[in-house]
Amino acid sequence: MSRPRPPRDVPSELSTGRVVASHGRELKVAGSDGLPVACRLHGRKLEAVCGDEVRWAHQPAGDAIAIVYEVLPRRRTLERLNGLGRGEPVVANLTQLVAVAAATPTPDWFVVDRYLAGAAWAAIGAVVAFNKCELGVADEAAAELAGYTALGYPVVRCSTRGEPGIGALVAHLAGATSVLVGQSGTGKSSLLNALAPEARAITQEISVATEEGRHTTTHAALHLLSGGGALIDSPGVRDYAPPLPQIRDIGSGFVEIASIAAGCRFQDCLHDAEPGCAVRGALASGEIRRRRYDSYRRLLALGRDFDARFPERRRPPARVR
Repeated sequence: MSRPRPPRDVPSELSTGRVVASHGRELKVAGSDGLPVACRLHGRKLEAVCGDEVRWAHQPAGDAIAIVYEVLPRRRTLERLNGLGRGEPVVANLTQLVAVAAATPTPDWFVVDRYLAGAAWAAIGAVVAFNKCELGVADEAAAELAGYTALGYPVVRCSTRGEPGIGALVAHLAGATSVLVGQSGTGKSSLLNALAPEARAITQEISVATEEGRHTTTHAALHLLSGGGALIDSPGVRDYAPPLPQIRDIGSGFVEIASIAAGCRFQDCLHDAEPGCAVRGALASGEIRRRRYDSYRRLLALGRDFDARFPERRRPPARVR
């Protein structure tokens, strides 16, 4: 997709910065000195999300609110579904997704699988964090975590209320721009507050501004971590459902399926009922875990349902001129 052209009335000198907070069309942009500057988007067509790199300038009239004139191309984008079954950006330029499960509530491993698949489709690294370990780790959860480790995913056990603490998670966040995602109740907010103590104050500041009518209720903020790296917190991401690619590409979100699919008889094999399917052969031999394959089949069925409900999804997106 081509990027929007900068407006004609752009000042000759623009600064480059990163969006560290977004509240509708109002933003905070960190410049080269790292200090946040209050900004708003120029025009109605320009859109930006937390993590975007933008070009901006102060207004010549001395207005305290600067103007963002251009959003630079995104390297990676985390998306959620819109009304047409397509993805819309919620966070930009991520490098890592942290899928959070916990000792309680009972983990939904299908949800974890979908997050990990969403990270793969977006070309974003992924970590599995198992929280509330002070409550113990059930045998079933331990087996699932071992399965993710065998697939090559970093698995971190953590707690904000006892051992083993959050040190291992801090180490995995260093040098990365990450988001925490997971079921409600897994302790994402507690982890965020432990990792970035200033997050609570920033969220309260945004909530107050929202109640005063100066912002929309959708907000996101980027927090720099003392151990290195950054953590983005956004209501649109905490419990988001990653948009699905075309059904022929769903298997690319499962590392074990993607590595074996080249051996299928047909290049467009969906690993469902086709003859000569190497993936189902690996399933029969135990090389692929049944539960993971069932997760793939559920996403495949969901993709087919989306295609039936949203015919527009099968067409290429309109080009931006």
